[in-house]
Amino acid sequence: MMYQTLTFLHSTFRWLVLLSLIYSLYRSWNGLYKAKGFTKTDDSVRHWTATIAHIQLVLGITLYSQSPIIKYFWNNFDIARQNFDLLFFGLIHIFLMLLSIVIITVGSALAKRKIENREKFRIMFIYFLIALVIIFIAIPCHFHHLLTDLISDNYD
Repeated sequence: MMYQTLTFLHSTFRWLVLLSLIYSLYRSWNGLYKAKGFTKTDDSVRHWTATIAHIQLVLGITLYSQSPIIKYFWNNFDIARQNFDLLFFGLIHIFLMLLSIVIITVGSALAKRKIENREKFRIMFIYFLIALVIIFIAIPCHFHHLLTDLISDNYD
């Protein structure tokens, strides 16, 4: 029961992460190219985007530690690593998501410490965009199967 609840929460909460990142990118792009001041709202958006990402990280690590798929992956590593789906969930997904959270955290901290508005927006935009791209790569979807089929067809 706990595993299903964690899976549901993690899957649902990802939409908050994506929406907050997209909204942060919109605000930072707008502020950067319209030479706006970095308002309290911009700072709150920056802060809450990082906070939402950290909550998702806690959910994800908890889910990772409870997952029967992950337990199988680590108990049968030599065999499991040859299966892309198991490798994806066992290593790739968690590594890329951790990397994206680190990038969000660093970007948020750097933007917070800058004095000039333009620099705050620029750093927020660059770091959050990089994190969003990594997240899109790491989101489980059927696209991964198409990509791996394409790669294996070209190298067989």
